[in-house]
Amino acid sequence: MKENILVNLPNGFFETPQLSSAFERLDALGNVRKTSSNAAEEIQADLAWADAVIMWSWPGLDDALLDQAPNLKYRGHIDISQSDAKIAVQRDLPVSISRHAWSPAVAEMGMTLILSTLRKTSDFHAQMRAGTEPWLENIPADIDPDERQLEGQNVGIIGFGGIGQRINELLGPFHCNVKAYDPFLPKEIAEEKGVELCELNTLMSESDIIVVCAANNPGTQHLLGKEQIDLMPQSSILVNIARAQLVDTDAMIARLEKEEIYAALDVFDKEPLAADAKLRTLKNAHLTPHKAGGVMSSVLRSIDWLIDDYEAVKNGEPQKYALLERMIPGLDG
Repeated sequence: MKENILVNLPNGFFETPQLSSAFERLDALGNVRKTSSNAAEEIQADLAWADAVIMWSWPGLDDALLDQAPNLKYRGHIDISQSDAKIAVQRDLPVSISRHAWSPAVAEMGMTLILSTLRKTSDFHAQMRAGTEPWLENIPADIDPDERQLEGQNVGIIGFGGIGQRINELLGPFHCNVKAYDPFLPKEIAEEKGVELCELNTLMSESDIIVVCAANNPGTQHLLGKEQIDLMPQSSILVNIARAQLVDTDAMIARLEKEEIYAALDVFDKEPLAADAKLRTLKNAHLTPHKAGGVMSSVLRSIDWLIDDYEAVKNGEPQKYALLERMIPGLDG
């Protein structure tokens, strides 16, 4: 007998042709019901019907909702909050999470922002479009000293999970000196990856490039406050591919306005970024509209991994992407 599979995702997932093969896989496995519920009261009846659910992180599935879903045998989440994860691991129910499906693209965007800010390629692109580009006419006197190569730079990575570790791998050919701040990272992993674990303030004061890729939870709100931002060396670069809430935006803007540092940001306190936002006016702020993970390969992986694990659970095989209790501190709040 086919199981009932609830797929609760934004409508765009159901309108994307590239995902048709994933939904065909699910159709072969059971009776699929597609919904886009955003609140507990909206998903309640569908969850009670389901033997399995594939969803993002919302709405949250608390004990009250799960108690009304006695047939549920599998949960597959693209992401999950710390509070939901704590509830999930206490129940004897297989739960999978595919958040790391987005890590390769996010890490590549981090590298893109590092290189484009160092070499000012986005500035040159805009200038070439406008016909205002500077050509070297008195080399080397007219070379901008803030245009630099990545080779040999001191790089600090804040949050050394899947994204941070991938950035470290991508930095390999550039022979950078890499420090990491991650209070949950075992020393053995840091040694294996060839990075130096250090205190946050040390990383901030000794890095030419700082990459923020830690989780956003109550313990990391304004992890980079005014004290840490003020420690950044002259002309250093702050790259944020995590969440804006980890950084004191006002403190960052204060140093940007003085043209003391650079920032390359993919995330903002309020999104979409307001048309009159101060950041848009700062020539040393390089901005992208929260696109780091947003490539189709990320989406396809995130769904395929959850279906893979659902098939594994049905066949009595181990999950590849199981949610484990030790993962909870690295999840968003």
